[in-house]
Parts: sequence; C-alpha cells; structure tokens
Amino acid sequence: MIWGRERKVTYGEIVRATEDFDDNYCIGKGGFGRVYKVLLSRDQAVAVKKLNIKDSSDIPATNRQSFGNEIRVLTEIRHRNITKLYGFCSTRGCMYLVYDYVERGSSRDLLYGFGGVDLGWAQRVRIVQGFAHALAYLHHDCSPPIVHGHISLNNILLDSGLNARLCFDTPRLLGPNCSNYTIVSGSYDYTQAPEIALAMRGTDKCDVYSFGVVALEVMMGRHPRELLDSENNELLVQKVLDPRLPFPTGQIKEEVVFVVKIGLACTRKVPESRPTMLFVAQELSARTQA
Repeated sequence: MIWGRERKVTYGEIVRATEDFDDNYCIGKGGFGRVYKVLLSRDQAVAVKKLNIKDSSDIPATNRQSFGNEIRVLTEIRHRNITKLYGFCSTRGCMYLVYDYVERGSSRDLLYGFGGVDLGWAQRVRIVQGFAHALAYLHHDCSPPIVHGHISLNNILLDSGLNARLCFDTPRLLGPNCSNYTIVSGSYDYTQAPEIALAMRGTDKCDVYSFGVVALEVMMGRHPRELLDSENNELLVQKVLDPRLPFPTGQIKEEVVFVVKIGLACTRKVPESRPTMLFVAQELSARTQA
C-alpha cells in the first residue's frame, strides 16, 4: 500500500461506490485492466484502475522494487498539466491505482470521435501547449528527471476546460516483462522514436520525438506519417491540417503553423538535433495565446 499526502482511498469505498465494480461504472479498458469512475463524495470523483493482477507476487521480482519506487515518485508530482496519482493498494485479491478523475477522457477519443469537429484550432493549440509544459516539468523540474516513455493521445486526458492532463500508463509502472499485459489497439508504439528499436531504452529525446508526433496528430486529425516521410515537409505544412475544420486565418493560423513546425523539429531523425522540452514549452508560451 502506497499513498501520497492528499488522501487514501479504501477498498470498501471503491466497492460501495462502484457496486462491486459493476460495468455501469467502467469508463475505460486497457491491456492491464479496467478503469472505473468512483464518486467518493458529492464533489470529489477519482478514477480507479483495477489491474489484471491479483497481488504483487504476480509482478516479476525484478520489477517489484521499481514498481514501488515509481509509485512513490509519481505520487509526489504536482503540476496542473499532469494527472494526479493518489496511490496504490493491493488487497483481497485486487490491485488498483487511484488517479484524479479527468472529466473529458482521452484526447484521442475526442479528436477521433464525434467531438473532433468541435475541437477548434485554439483548443488544439492549448492542448499541445499544456502537454509541452507537462513534459518540460518532468524533464527539467524533477530531480532526478523523469522520462515518460509511453506517450500517446490515449495518455493525454482533457478536463472540463479542455486543458491537457498527461497521465502515466501502467506499462511504465509494471515494466515490459509483466505477463499480465496485453497489447491493445491504440498503444503508444506509433509515437516511438526510431532509435528505441536499437537502444531499447527511452530517453528525454525519445519523449521529445513522441511529443512531436502527437502535436502533429492533433493538428492533422490523423497520424502524421505522410508528413514525417516527406523530404519536403516544410512545403506541406498548410496542406495537411485537419480537413474537418475551416482553414485557420489570422493569428490562430500563425499559431497552428508554428505548432506544426515545432512538431517537425521534435521529430528529427537525429536525437541530438531535437529541441529540449523546456525550449518547446517556452516557445509555445511566447508564440501562442493559448
């Protein structure tokens, strides 16, 4: 049992609030388990991820200590653009993680669902900016620096004001060798930096690359493969924007084009040529009105 300073959530509270994990309270499914919305009081809700693991003995021994260390580190993180992790508990044959509940869910669902057309250019710029600030905090304000390593639109949640809230995926916590993990559609692999295949180890520059892919995806409304594969991508910038939205004009057009250009800079093939997330966050703050 590991909890941060804010509060503890007991197994009994969760069972009562979800009527023993009834499907009506399930708000998401993934390779490691299910996520439930748990209303603790009239004004506080949390998201509970019930893992497909009965107890810590199901976690490979090599990962067990790192799992505890990861939880302790992540419960100490406090940033407006990062989803709060309250803690972890293993009890009665159930392992669960407790996060702050983020109202609008994943940005992927909103971007590709019916709400995609309602996600205007200004909102998209703000999402990218908030995402950048979250990574800049992890890379430059945490000691030691934290590499996320599993970035995708699924891990960028949106609150009621459409502000980005980066969350940490379970593979980072349990490690890649956990037998209870099942690869599911929409995993983070499509954003991975090319050097991952050789090094098999994530770095801050890998996070930068993934940020670039996601930033481009938000602006394009689809995977940016065509732009990344083009040798003349600078000339394509204004032709690849999400066609579901009217073409931007004026100030917002400049901001959107800048986001695309910064996304391309972040996806350079040579890791050392990519900017830092601190630089990216500062530039987005200076060049946009989000």
